Amino acid sequence: MTATELVTTRDTSPARRTRRPTYVRSQGRRQKKSIVLTIVMAIFVIYSIVPLAWLLFNATKDQGDLFSSFGLWFGADFNLWQNIVDTLTYRGGIFVQWFGNTLLYVVVGAGGATLLATVAGYGMAKYAFPGRRAVFALVLGAVAIPGTALAVPTFLMFSQLGLTNTPWAVILPSLISPFGLYLIWTYAVDAVPTELLEAARIDGAGEFRTFFTISLRLLAPGIVTVLLFAIVATWNNYFLPLIMLSEPTWYPLTVGLSQWSAQASGVAAQPIYNLVITGSLLTIIPIVAAFLVLQRFWQSGLSAGSVKA
Repeated sequence: MTATELVTTRDTSPARRTRRPTYVRSQGRRQKKSIVLTIVMAIFVIYSIVPLAWLLFNATKDQGDLFSSFGLWFGADFNLWQNIVDTLTYRGGIFVQWFGNTLLYVVVGAGGATLLATVAGYGMAKYAFPGRRAVFALVLGAVAIPGTALAVPTFLMFSQLGLTNTPWAVILPSLISPFGLYLIWTYAVDAVPTELLEAARIDGAGEFRTFFTISLRLLAPGIVTVLLFAIVATWNNYFLPLIMLSEPTWYPLTVGLSQWSAQASGVAAQPIYNLVITGSLLTIIPIVAAFLVLQRFWQSGLSAGSVKA
């Protein structure tokens, strides 16, 4: 067969004629799907960035520019540093005290919730005991119950114990994280091989030593995930401190900034919207920093087990 005949055969074969249109159609569907996904992602990005941009731009304005200038651009004067100083020194530096209260609630409450969820979830995943199914059903039921539904009963119980208007009224409820327990439970089932634990027991390692030297490292990505969820939930907690605390010195940032915003109404109105916006900007900085610091643990956990020794 000559070269000309070979080329003619390849170009005119039925398989060639049927395969090429199918490939073109599949490529066209992929391109349309890619365009739709790009548009959807762009909408989500805009939806996420616009409020942050509005907050950043308006934190640089004074009280007058907030109402006389465009919300998504700078005002006539750049007053960010002055607004920060005024926010930190307003009413004797009460914002700094609220910031310290929030850190206390996060460190003790979110840290304790992560520790308890890790220990309990690991135990539920790796130890068999009577009533395990009942505990599993109880945890799932607790996950389905919103925290606001338990706020009033918790307030009544804490008022009987004399713990309202104290830091314990915010810290103790924050220590319970059914979702964190369930997340660690499901993660530990596959992240910690049972054979590895049995090998450690054969070598004479106790349960506590096995947990802290082996299991804890394997659970690091799950622990970091639960920790970040607990930090965000405690940092943004508003309704529980609102009903538990009546002394402004124990307020977290959420309740304190809400009280500043409420000053704009009433007979003796004292609007300080510029301080509220600047305080809100300062409030989100620790959350962003925590995410940037903890994300490396997720990245290291994604590749765990992907390379076979």
